[in-house]
Amino acid sequence: MNTGTPEVPHSRGYARLVLAMLLIAYTFNFLDRQILGILVPAIKADLGLTDTQLGALGSIAFALLYSTLAIPLALIADRTSRSWVISISMVVWSGFTALCGAATGFWQLFLFRLGVGVGEAGGVAPSYALISAYFPPERRARALSIYSLGIPVGLAAGIMLGAAIAKAVDWRAAFIVVGLAGVLFAPVFRLVVKEPKATGPKGPAVPVRAVFAILARKRSFWLMSFASAMSSLAGYGLAFWVPSILIRTFGFDLSTTSYFYGSLLLIGGVSGIFLGGVLADRLGQLDRGAYAKVSACAWLVTAPLFIAGFMATSPLVAWLFLLVPNALNVLFVGPITTAVQHLVPAYMRASASACFLFINNLIGIGAGSWVLGGISDLMKPHFGDESLRYSAIVLMSGYFLAACLVMLSVKSLRKDWIDDTPA
Repeated sequence: MNTGTPEVPHSRGYARLVLAMLLIAYTFNFLDRQILGILVPAIKADLGLTDTQLGALGSIAFALLYSTLAIPLALIADRTSRSWVISISMVVWSGFTALCGAATGFWQLFLFRLGVGVGEAGGVAPSYALISAYFPPERRARALSIYSLGIPVGLAAGIMLGAAIAKAVDWRAAFIVVGLAGVLFAPVFRLVVKEPKATGPKGPAVPVRAVFAILARKRSFWLMSFASAMSSLAGYGLAFWVPSILIRTFGFDLSTTSYFYGSLLLIGGVSGIFLGGVLADRLGQLDRGAYAKVSACAWLVTAPLFIAGFMATSPLVAWLFLLVPNALNVLFVGPITTAVQHLVPAYMRASASACFLFINNLIGIGAGSWVLGGISDLMKPHFGDESLRYSAIVLMSGYFLAACLVMLSVKSLRKDWIDDTPA
């Protein structure tokens, strides 16, 4: 039986071009996903929404179908064309982002955000599988980390572009402009990114229950998935609410907030994700458990530095304290996603990634901003406008829990790892 289907070798130059196109697509993914965060004050004033409602728009509305549809779309990608699935998905999520600009109330905006989630469900898992096809194991974590730079770049772009367009026109124009840009990029992506051709027979068409059955027997899968979910719970909550925290704490206007927070995400996020990939590739060749250890060390340092930044009374001191944890809280992305790719044979990778992302996103995206917003509303009678800041500090417990869970996976990850196998 084949345990994997090797792909026809491509030049390094073309592999890098594919990676660049995937990075741009992922940047649009996060730009469209998180632009809502910087627009919260304007939307709140215009539509009269509460922190709990706004948190639901950033979490449940997006994650509900995003998490559940990722698995069937990954199966379609594994059996048909990963590049086609990504291209069509990009048109859908970008189109619904543009429609958010036409919303006139909470439930209309909620439905449009559901649509964004439907589209983005088909983007990430097939991209992971494409990267695994184009890059050998010894360069895979770095390639996945470069792809994952779309997270901080998209977050920063969403904040800066969203603020600039909202200031020049209004919050509705911000959604429309970034959404239409993604729609226009989708056909270019499809023309450039080709599906790798296999040198031998394809791996069998495997139902998702069979892929999940393999993963379910592996302790490392559960521990890494829930560790990532706890980190994402805190991370997505912060990504959505930090602009509002800065406005309420320091009295920033929209432009100052966008530059302050955008620079943190761009400098911290890019350096953290890239460093995670480099460390994982180097240390992981010596010890597969290093993929988990690197992530645990980063999370342990993240929480106290975030707390110090949130408690700072000076904007400059806050920026300096917040820079490092904005790098460390995303350092896990390359190591953990690479490790999950190696828990199953090669032809199951998109489906395995979707199973991992289902747990990570359902908890992380599905609850992060909503939980933080809900805690803020509960604490508001006691802390007033400071309630968001103290709610963010409560959420830092997610990073400590993530570190503990992933350290428990080290031994089992060494045993569960599956190396690339020739046909």
